Amino acid sequence: MEIRSERQRRRLKAPPRRVAAAATLPYADLHTKSNIAPNTREPYASAWVNSGGTAGFSIRETLVPKQSVMTGSLGAVFILSGGMIMYRTVMCNALRKENIGQTVSLAGWVDTIRDHGGVLFLALRDETGITQVVFHDDEMLKGIGRECVISVTGKVVERDAETVDPKLATGLVEVHVEQMELLGPSKSMLPFIPAESMDTREEVRLKYRYLDLRNPKVHENIILRSKVITYLRRKMEDLGFLDIQTPILTASSPEGARDFLVPSRKHKGKFYALPQAPQQFKQLLMVSGFNKYYQVAPCFRDEDARQDRSPGEFYQLDYEMAFATQDDVLAVCEEVISDTFKHFAPDSVISDAPFERITYRESMLKYGTDKPDLRNPLEIIDLTDFFANVDFPIFKGKPVRGIVADCAACSKKFFEDSLKFATSIGMKGLGYLTAVEGQPNFKGPIDKFLSDEQRAEIRQLSGIKDGETVFFISDKKGTVDLYAGQIRTWLGERLDLLEKNAFRFCFVVDFPMYEINEETHKLDFTHNPFSMPQGGLDALENQDPLEILAYQYDLVCNGIELASGAVRNHSVDIMKKAFALAGYTEEELAARFSALYTAFQYGAPPHAGMAPGIDRMIMLLADTETIRNVIAFPLNGNAQDLLLGAPSQVTEQQLREANIQIREEA
Repeated sequence: MEIRSERQRRRLKAPPRRVAAAATLPYADLHTKSNIAPNTREPYASAWVNSGGTAGFSIRETLVPKQSVMTGSLGAVFILSGGMIMYRTVMCNALRKENIGQTVSLAGWVDTIRDHGGVLFLALRDETGITQVVFHDDEMLKGIGRECVISVTGKVVERDAETVDPKLATGLVEVHVEQMELLGPSKSMLPFIPAESMDTREEVRLKYRYLDLRNPKVHENIILRSKVITYLRRKMEDLGFLDIQTPILTASSPEGARDFLVPSRKHKGKFYALPQAPQQFKQLLMVSGFNKYYQVAPCFRDEDARQDRSPGEFYQLDYEMAFATQDDVLAVCEEVISDTFKHFAPDSVISDAPFERITYRESMLKYGTDKPDLRNPLEIIDLTDFFANVDFPIFKGKPVRGIVADCAACSKKFFEDSLKFATSIGMKGLGYLTAVEGQPNFKGPIDKFLSDEQRAEIRQLSGIKDGETVFFISDKKGTVDLYAGQIRTWLGERLDLLEKNAFRFCFVVDFPMYEINEETHKLDFTHNPFSMPQGGLDALENQDPLEILAYQYDLVCNGIELASGAVRNHSVDIMKKAFALAGYTEEELAARFSALYTAFQYGAPPHAGMAPGIDRMIMLLADTETIRNVIAFPLNGNAQDLLLGAPSQVTEQQLREANIQIREEA
């Protein structure tokens, strides 16, 4: 209802005590939600500035006992009991030529100060950008330095032609300051200049992360993150998915990484685990009758850091669908991911849906990895059968891979560097042949082992053209593909072959269900233990476990695994047999996964899902080298929070309450 008290109107129209310019701004109609009781509720005002530069206010309630402090959407703060303080009427990036002549208030951080003989030019920065403000009285800036927070009021003036800054959106105007207030002083000795933080050691940046986040590029990454997550939520809800949160304190389960354990105070000697993923909960939601679930899920894994992996925690767009096939899940992923990248990278080349599907075996053979970078045009070919008939002892009895690349313009040093790289990754050498124009023979040490027929055959098999080189990689099975993949990547980068400004997506499908664990030398799950084997129970009972494929799939973009998922096992019998092959007894299965084991006995629908990684997605969109640049407060590469000092020691009392005793190593 409308405010009826004239006293309240008079209080709002009282002349300001701190910012004289604000007194000239006309007010809009004032409203409140209910009557205002003395000393219990006071008006809460929000402020805005329209395109003409005038301000408006709306009134709501807030519980403030004595004097009312009103905050506005632009950050303006009003003290109603006898005056008004306005921090700002406009953001720093909003002023244009049409604002010339207006009196405005700005607030932000001091970016730079330049003294031009009695006239001082200050670049004032807030989240939106920079405005140049001019001081004609140097006393006003006494004690003011970089990164101090100030509020200024003054008139918008057109810049002289020679001082126009085309790099700034506000470069045609400046504000001549009449009043200034220091809101937050800063130490004069800064650890680094925020605008130059990207050139500072990461350990220092993370220790003073609040300064690092003032860097416009880093700051923009976090804003981008917020926008991407909002967009993803809207897409999922438009597709009929429900946002359902799952627990953070849960039970430990074998999901591929070490758990973070949380001791129980009430249950001595027992532990919770932070979820590596909401795996069991999302399956239980499907058993509970929900049709489509999603959440922006925090996941916790005690893993070492990589460029595309932050240690400790990460976020994923987790989703699950009842009565869904692999194709159903991949179709949702294609729509959501494709639309998201096209929205936030409109000038980039982006794979159209449907994305290319590559089997795991094809990917390992053709690209030497299960995370192929399709921007790289080079492909690996299998030359094992060819070299089986070549009298070259180094390749005898071993698988051989070949990669053809145009190295015609490369110097001798390039080939020396290729050998150095090969040995640095563990290879014993790197053979090659170069096709010479007009000659049947190749250039390279292996040529002397080839007959004329074999030279013609390898030209046909590899498709090599004059001036091109075919590189050979040979090692034991399994290892040879990994080496070939690394050589392919090195050649693509060194020869500058990667497609520019492109996001190339593909699905890698048909992962093997099992593998031999390198540490235990026993059969283990390759991917997700809750996946459905292709062929179901019959495959588990009658096939070689190492030949069984699973309905498991990854989304890959530019050589980065962006998402992982599977059609889930929803049968108790299949679950028991699948885990039995991996060495679990039925008793162990029932104890470790009691919820799923029991729930599947009460009618479980077929279901499937996926979980694109949000941090990696934003890292790609932001075009930054490390994932830590898109996380507001990341751990460092050694899993330490340098800002807050975690992990840290705790008190003896806290240890006793958690039933924990520290055992010193001998």
